Amino acid sequence: MRIRYFKFFLLAILFSVYLPAFSQEDDTTADITEEDNDSISVDTTLVPISTKPWPENIRQRLNSLLQNDMFRTSQLGLEVYDLTDDSLIFEFNRQQRMRPASTMKLITSISAINTLGGGYQFRTQLYYTGTVNNKTLTGNVYCVGGFDPRFNSDDMNAFVESIRKMGVDTIRGSLFADLSMKDADRLGNGWCWDDDEDPLSPLLISRKDTFMRRFISELRETGVIVDSTSSERQLPGGAYLLCTRFHTIDQILMRMMKESDNLYAESMFYQIAASTGSHPATYKHARSVINQLIAKLGLQPSDYIVADGSGLSLYNYVSPELEVAFLRYAYRNSNIYLHLYPSLPIAGRDGSLKTRMRSGMAAGNVHAKTGTVTGISSLAGYCTAGNGHVLCFSIINQGVTRARVGRSFQDRVCQVLCQP
Repeated sequence: MRIRYFKFFLLAILFSVYLPAFSQEDDTTADITEEDNDSISVDTTLVPISTKPWPENIRQRLNSLLQNDMFRTSQLGLEVYDLTDDSLIFEFNRQQRMRPASTMKLITSISAINTLGGGYQFRTQLYYTGTVNNKTLTGNVYCVGGFDPRFNSDDMNAFVESIRKMGVDTIRGSLFADLSMKDADRLGNGWCWDDDEDPLSPLLISRKDTFMRRFISELRETGVIVDSTSSERQLPGGAYLLCTRFHTIDQILMRMMKESDNLYAESMFYQIAASTGSHPATYKHARSVINQLIAKLGLQPSDYIVADGSGLSLYNYVSPELEVAFLRYAYRNSNIYLHLYPSLPIAGRDGSLKTRMRSGMAAGNVHAKTGTVTGISSLAGYCTAGNGHVLCFSIINQGVTRARVGRSFQDRVCQVLCQP
């Protein structure tokens, strides 16, 4: 009888230890657009064993992973490149066109740094016309949008304070929003009508399209009399600059990549478009700039479709080969890499990789961008192999009904790449 009770006691202990780990959810929801109902927990530290020398051992382990039954009903594109030796290590369907999901943000960010430079600023500016007499501005005020997604209450306070510092307590004229920086589309090209995303307006306050209403309201709250409501008009020549608020490209990159922020990515995308000098800038202008870089990398722009900057569009089509080409280009150019690398999520540490690869050789080693939309799971970035070589990789799982299945496969690939 005592032996029977002792067995029950041991079973109770075992269940109490292992059940929580079995039901634990992978909380990488920053770039997920549909709820993932898969509750299966996979030990991503388990990778095939190989006694072959490097990199043959890597190839053997990866080939073993490709035997997974998941590929009976889904597709895979994979490329691994050794940046230290400048050589291809492994590929599987690397030229296959696939939807990238949020790894599209890698292409956007690398293109942006390459085009705009690491010192670029996202600016919102305040101008006025006319004259000031007896504390009255007889003229117009212009808020010129530069699509800064970080513009917040502090920035708005600075705009209001700049009016007051002129000694103005009355504005006899109109207040205009200059939205000419980009087109009037508030959704990205190829977005679904029910995508719950922030509006793509060049004048935002705390991510909301209420800029002019907030501006007028706060002017009045501080005692400034405003006779008119706001409307849209482009800034005329000869206007006086009153205030400039800006955020750096590094500030935008950090949230865009770590948290997979779609609004920040689209803002970056339209900065690329505006760099062509086109007003209003459109997604086609951004695509033309990115296509020029694709051609520079020795690939054919016509083989791909660049529809937006975030990867949310249904129209985007890239390949693992293209993503790796961009990663290689960034690595070779320190003026790009020094801005890109710190912005990437770190396995088991932060961003959208915080709860993934928390143990094993990949933890703290893999710096990569995640991607998830319905049917797609992707991961692309950098890691250091067991022999010290720096690798870059792109993994795109397409046709996966549960994103966690794709993520678990990607985590296993990364563990393979990081092991000796």
